Amino acid sequence: MAKEEFTKEQEQLARFAKALGHPVRVAILQMLAKQICCYHGDMSEVLPIAKSTLSQHLNELKDAGLIQGNITLPSVKYCINMKNWTLARTMFETLLTEINNEECC
Repeated sequence: MAKEEFTKEQEQLARFAKALGHPVRVAILQMLAKQICCYHGDMSEVLPIAKSTLSQHLNELKDAGLIQGNITLPSVKYCINMKNWTLARTMFETLLTEINNEECC
């Protein structure tokens, strides 16, 4: 199947999956999900990774649209992008329910 043949939905789901494909990014989302409001502060004080590595993971999540953030030094604020998170959840649920539960071969 050529790239042109993939639907926008397939490409979007793959983008979400890629963003979720690293344990640090999953930990970031879990941390943000526990917040009543947006997270303010330095996540590198909470997560056991270097600031530069954390920045790369935050950018990956932002690029996928799963989080949103404002960087106005010295303040940094991150939140889950609820619109896109709801979309991702719906897309994954659809995919997982489409898979036939019967064993083959």
